[in-house]
Amino acid sequence: MAQQRLPAKSGIAVPLVKGQLIQVINTHGKQVVDTWAFDSQDPSSHLSMEHTRASLLKISIAVGDTLVTNRRTPILTVVEDTSPGVHDLLIAACDSHRYAQLGVKGYHNSCVDNLHNALKAVGTRISSVPSPLNLFMNVPVASDGSLSFADPLCEAGQSCTLRAETDLILVMSACPQDVTPVNGGKCADIHFVVT
Repeated sequence: MAQQRLPAKSGIAVPLVKGQLIQVINTHGKQVVDTWAFDSQDPSSHLSMEHTRASLLKISIAVGDTLVTNRRTPILTVVEDTSPGVHDLLIAACDSHRYAQLGVKGYHNSCVDNLHNALKAVGTRISSVPSPLNLFMNVPVASDGSLSFADPLCEAGQSCTLRAETDLILVMSACPQDVTPVNGGKCADIHFVVT
């Protein structure tokens, strides 16, 4: 299948059937992609970062790792990663409250809005927002347990490929965060390929 573009600061919902792969390409480098997955038949069953951390017993992911739902069932597996492998499983998606805390006046695109809009486009609604898998996001954990936001390490053209372990709706948001260094100071398009 051909590459598809996800414009900067926007989101998209991509239906996947069990066994399909999605390659998420960091076209220009440094762009974070907030990623969610929802069971196609029951969106209340979804990719869960806290359950995945408990399952993997770590705060990062690597090739071969299977991510699980809030019901502890497999939903996605990392099958290839040409990036440095730095992804975040800790930080909540940006939303209007976060931008207000950062001093933004008026409306600012957010990953939460992108999630809701993308799901609405495919006729799905959710009552609460799960924490995302933040592909390519660099959140260093210091020896004292403190966190910081750092520039992503992913370079142009690097990618991460995920396999659907059930029929699901995968939602991606090309993160619109331009106040902190999360996206290296600018937001960019990404591309993806479903096979």
